[in-house]
Amino acid sequence: MASVIRQAGAFKLGSNKNYFLVLCKAIIGQQISIKAAESISHRFESLFSGARATPKRVQDLSEKQLQEIGLSRQKVKYIKDLSEKFLDGTIRPHRMAHMENKEIIQQLTNVYGIGPWTAEMFLIFSLNRLDVLPVGDLGLKAGLKQIYNMRDLPSPEKMRVLGRKWHPFETIGTWYAWRLLDEEVVSY
Repeated sequence: MASVIRQAGAFKLGSNKNYFLVLCKAIIGQQISIKAAESISHRFESLFSGARATPKRVQDLSEKQLQEIGLSRQKVKYIKDLSEKFLDGTIRPHRMAHMENKEIIQQLTNVYGIGPWTAEMFLIFSLNRLDVLPVGDLGLKAGLKQIYNMRDLPSPEKMRVLGRKWHPFETIGTWYAWRLLDEEVVSY
């Protein structure tokens, strides 16, 4: 790990406190290329004519408007459900800074279309939690395989064992594992 740290340089983690937009972009980016996700995210933000994307503004958009920017019907449902959960108080962004990771993951995975991986990325990139080990992340698996010279990708159990060495800074270890595969620092 020391050689990875020397090669990658100082740990840098940006933060986006617009939780609603971060989660919208995470949904938009699911199972598509980074370039396609960036393009659709840009069109999504342009729907609001320079104003900020808010749950109320998303609710006011028609499904057709959202599909016209490149969202699938499924992702339109996901984003509509997300905005509804913000509006009805199911998701309480102002409390998140004081909540445990597990509580936040539970709250977010109650949104249609948000799974544990998306919730963990939110913990890392919005809340800047340093103790997140996303065992479902393919980049982390590939990075660990390379760092520890493994024959195969590690199982979630093996990843947790390795992640204990990094505790309570699993996010930092994950970030460095990602740098092995992609020098570009991702942000949401």
